[in-house]
Amino acid sequence: MSEPHKDLLQIEDLNKGEIESILAAAQPFKELFKRSVKKVPTLQGKTVLSLFYEPSTRTSSSFEVAANRLSADFTSLAVASSSVVKGETVLDTVDTLGAMRADYIVIRHKKAGIPNLVAEHTDASVINAGDGFHAHPTQALLDASTLYDVFGTLDFSGKKILIVGDILHSRVARSTSRIMTMLGAEVRVLGPGTLVPPGRPDKMNKFKDYEEALDWKPDVVYLLRVQFERQGEQFFPSSDEYHSFYGLNEDRFSRIRDEGVWVMHPGPVNRGV
Repeated sequence: MSEPHKDLLQIEDLNKGEIESILAAAQPFKELFKRSVKKVPTLQGKTVLSLFYEPSTRTSSSFEVAANRLSADFTSLAVASSSVVKGETVLDTVDTLGAMRADYIVIRHKKAGIPNLVAEHTDASVINAGDGFHAHPTQALLDASTLYDVFGTLDFSGKKILIVGDILHSRVARSTSRIMTMLGAEVRVLGPGTLVPPGRPDKMNKFKDYEEALDWKPDVVYLLRVQFERQGEQFFPSSDEYHSFYGLNEDRFSRIRDEGVWVMHPGPVNRGV
C-alpha cells in the first residue's frame, strides 16, 4: 500500500484508486447538510490557514465552511491588507506564518506552480485551491463527487462529458477532464479555435459546432465562462458572436433538457455571453 500524499497539488498526483477512496470517504459528510447541528469533531485540534492571492467566492467560503464544520481552527490571511502589498514574497509569508504551526495550508495564486513551491518549503499539508492556468484539483474532485451522486457509481465508463467554452485559460478544464477520464468517461470539447489549445488535456477531440456536439449525445454538458481577466488579447470578435456559437441559448437548453442531459458550471457565470 502506497504512502498517503502529504499535499493535494494536482489530480495527476493521484491514481484512480486514491480518487475513488477520497470520493467514497466524502460521501458520509454530505449528511451534515441535513442535520440541525452541522458539526463533527473530525479535525478538532487542527489548524487550517487560507492564503488566497486571487479573488474567490465559492472556493474560499467552501473551505472555511468545511473547516468549521469539521471543528478545525480556521484562519484566513487578508492578502490585500497584509505585508504582501509591501513586497513580501509567498515563501516569506509562509515562513512568517509558520509560527502558527498550521496543519493545512490552502492556497490560490495567479501563478502556476506556486502551491508546489510552498509545499516544498513547509511541513504543513498544502492544498491547491487553483494556480494560474495549471490546476484546480478540489474543483475536479467536487465535480466527480457530484456526478457520483448523479450516476450512482464511480465507474464512469460509457459516460460522455462535453466541456464548452474557454478551455485555453481554464485550470478547471484541465483538472476536471483529467479526473473524468481516469474514472472512465469520454471527454470532448467545444469552443473557438483560439480558446481550445492544440495540445489540450488527454488529447480530447474537438467538435466544430454545438449541433455536432449535441448529436454526440453527451450525458453532461459542462460550461466554462470566458476568463476575460486572464486574456491579454482579443480571442473572438465580440461577446454577441461568441454567444451565438457557444452560449447556452434557449433552443440549445430545450434540447439538452428534453434529452435528459445534466448541465454543470463551476462559476462564476458570464451572463449573456
